[in-house]
Amino acid sequence: MRIAIITIGSRGDVQPFVALGQGLIKAGHTVRLVTHQDFEAFVKSYGLEFCLIRGNPQEMVGSQEMREVLEKGNFVTIGRQMIRGAERTINEWMEDSLAACQGVDLIIAGGVGLSAGISVAEKLHLPLLQAFVFPVTPTRAFPSILLPQTLPNLGGAFNLLSSHLILQLMWLVSRPMLNQTRKKILDLPPYSFAEPSQASRSKGFPMLFGFSPSVIPKPTDWRTDDHVTGYWFLDPTDGWTPPPDLLDFLQVGPAPVYIGFGSMGSRKPGETTDLVLQALSKTGQRAILLSGWGGLQKTDLPASVCMIDSIPHAWLFPRVAAVVHHGGAGTTGAGLRAGVPSIVIPFTTEQEFWGQRIHKLGVGPAPIPRRKLTIDRLAQAIQEAVTNTAMRQRAVELGAKIQAEDGIANAVAIIQRMEGIKS
Repeated sequence: MRIAIITIGSRGDVQPFVALGQGLIKAGHTVRLVTHQDFEAFVKSYGLEFCLIRGNPQEMVGSQEMREVLEKGNFVTIGRQMIRGAERTINEWMEDSLAACQGVDLIIAGGVGLSAGISVAEKLHLPLLQAFVFPVTPTRAFPSILLPQTLPNLGGAFNLLSSHLILQLMWLVSRPMLNQTRKKILDLPPYSFAEPSQASRSKGFPMLFGFSPSVIPKPTDWRTDDHVTGYWFLDPTDGWTPPPDLLDFLQVGPAPVYIGFGSMGSRKPGETTDLVLQALSKTGQRAILLSGWGGLQKTDLPASVCMIDSIPHAWLFPRVAAVVHHGGAGTTGAGLRAGVPSIVIPFTTEQEFWGQRIHKLGVGPAPIPRRKLTIDRLAQAIQEAVTNTAMRQRAVELGAKIQAEDGIANAVAIIQRMEGIKS
């Protein structure tokens, strides 16, 4: 098959689909990844075709306004700010997705890219496979991942209703913008009041979820064609070698703690770095800091700390004592796979969901919301993660289960069964 994968966002949104695309290529399919210019070299290095979607998510996430919104942690405010940014680029996303999907047999999309994928699939009369790295289908098993995770357990009926309501709320906010784009770019009729992602599945197409059933077991009330495949991990390309300075740092002392917040920026990155360094000083731990999209920065670091711009998690995480991160789906999976405890500092409610899941599994301390992060709280969490023998053993055991899974092979097998399906 000729397959187009549409993914919009940060490295964490793109990387799992590069892994999935590489698996499809190895199975004999042709795959093009439709994403942003910043990821062109990355996509091509794994043998996928690259098709451009205009827009720079780093500029939007890195803006001072967005950093202030992220630190408040309110998903409604975050969503409103993201939609404002999308309003300026949605026509470009739709135009670019339409051009990229010409001549393909199947479209795969999820997350923000789903807004373009559903409409382009409708325009071109192509089957659409929805694929996610987080749970979006409503269930009685847990409430919407976009709700505060500190809410009391209000039962299955509330859980189910909460997900339906959140999906519908987000849809009503974005519907006017999408309808204008559907008319202008695709000459399609407007969407109705109902949120379209579930209606687009009425023809029996499967839905893929790229996380481990050992982390989130498939809810019993999901459809039979909702598949929890296991994570879509991406290992370094052949010939990749780590920076010599990092190798030297790892070899001259005990395993350090990794600290990085990925695409989550900070209003005051210098102050955030000082907080982290003071917490490390209290624990006596060595550390590797990831600069990310402006989240941490420092020029004068102690010898016990090494700062890096980027590094494959699959290579680094098995070599550290614990992972401190923002709770993005991809970083969460990589930390769990490595078999080391995770400390989650969530900026948004979706990240809080993963932090609470890690804590419930007993493989990490309770998450610390970014707005509540202090030197003492971080130091206490690090100390617990590196000294709690039972927690560390549970992390090793869970890591072994995840390492035994092959999420990409499972997903590819499901996709191949779609060959010949018409929209």
